[in-house]
Amino acid sequence: MRDAYVLRFRDMGLRQKGGWTRRFVHLVLSIALRLFFRRIEIGGARNIPPDEPLVFVSNHPNGLIDPALIFCALPRRISFLAKSTLFRIPVISFLVNAVESLPLYRRVDTAEDLTKNRLTFERCHALLRLNRCIALFPEGVSHNATRLLPVKTGAARIALGALSVEPSATGGRALDCLKIVPVGLYYTSKTSFRSEALIRFGAPIEVRPVKLDAQGEPPRESVRELSARIEEALLEVTLNVEDDEELGVVTKAQELFSSLYEGLSLRQTLSTEFDLRRRIAEKMSPAAAGVMGEGQDELRRRILKHEEELGALGINAENLSLLTHTRWNVFRHFLLRGALLLLLLPLSIPGALLHLPAFLICVLLSRFYRRHGVDEIAPTVKILAAIALMPLTWLVVAALCYVWWGWRVALPALPASIACGYAAMRSLETLYDMRGWFKGVLLLVNNRRRVLRLFLERRALHQEMVKFVEAAPE
Repeated sequence: MRDAYVLRFRDMGLRQKGGWTRRFVHLVLSIALRLFFRRIEIGGARNIPPDEPLVFVSNHPNGLIDPALIFCALPRRISFLAKSTLFRIPVISFLVNAVESLPLYRRVDTAEDLTKNRLTFERCHALLRLNRCIALFPEGVSHNATRLLPVKTGAARIALGALSVEPSATGGRALDCLKIVPVGLYYTSKTSFRSEALIRFGAPIEVRPVKLDAQGEPPRESVRELSARIEEALLEVTLNVEDDEELGVVTKAQELFSSLYEGLSLRQTLSTEFDLRRRIAEKMSPAAAGVMGEGQDELRRRILKHEEELGALGINAENLSLLTHTRWNVFRHFLLRGALLLLLLPLSIPGALLHLPAFLICVLLSRFYRRHGVDEIAPTVKILAAIALMPLTWLVVAALCYVWWGWRVALPALPASIACGYAAMRSLETLYDMRGWFKGVLLLVNNRRRVLRLFLERRALHQEMVKFVEAAPE
């Protein structure tokens, strides 16, 4: 099995097990996610045992997008634990039931009967004993925090219960060992269309049976110990910083460091980017300030100053790599990209105009419906609205063509509108990618000395960061 790879549609849309409804929902979500995200990467795939019952535990930064990514990325038949209030929302209830989710009753939701969780846990035990998989988010809520929230005990109680309850009580075979797989979800921008996502699987946690108490529950000490192991494992596969300001510094430092290895047609993988951000966050955290000394503050100040000057010029650190390319390579790159844009122009302009209303409605809805109870749901609203509005756009175009010109025009209008939308999306991506490089070329022509100074400054900062991140004491 590949350990790290870019998740393609062929890896998602056609591998799901289960009934036809589940497979249809899986197919629709796979298409939506591949369109919403420009790139989805899998890391640590070899940590997933191929044919045994598993409990997946994940951080929860992005509403229903988080379970949708895990659901579409894995060929295993997974049942998610979803908050009980979702089962009372018309469209959402269909989706969660179609993918065989189980209700989880939370204390933070008003007037929920927490005793019903016992039945949910029993159903989880039965599924695991039938060699199935379950997945849950032990933080308990979807949030915007820059670090992992304290882990709840539900995952530990389910795992220990499935191992320790007599098979006759739940059905299926007895288990002498169960593995919990930590899943880290990382987004370059969780609310932006055509951003990128990384699904990182950590080393499995092995769980052994324990003796249940008089109420048929795992001992509290065993639950606390396993919950602590789960939290530690999740910290290993997630990015954790103190606040948004610290996240901004780490992001700028990582982008500057990585830019030395990136060029016109070369990018680092998300896994490499994520690992680097974790290392930088560890060394530049306030907790490490006493160990790292004054060098931390000085390096932070220089990085921010360098990024501020680049921002004022409208370029990124990677755009300075123009100096490492020959003039012919730069010219050829812009020539090919420009030719692609011209080739797609007859499709991209009508595609952008046709899909603009649906896009604006999706953005407005995501800003209007930002929360559901205590959970952040803006990205979920955006992608669900797109699933409904984009096909509606294609159908409206086909219907209007039928009214005006008849079925001979309406029939090809449907695939044509889809093709135009895809062409518009790719054209806008190309324009966005070229913008910084084009500004870099203009700056290089008009002020080569300044570009050279920034280029040498970037190299010096990179060397300082290598010493700081790699050689600094733990």
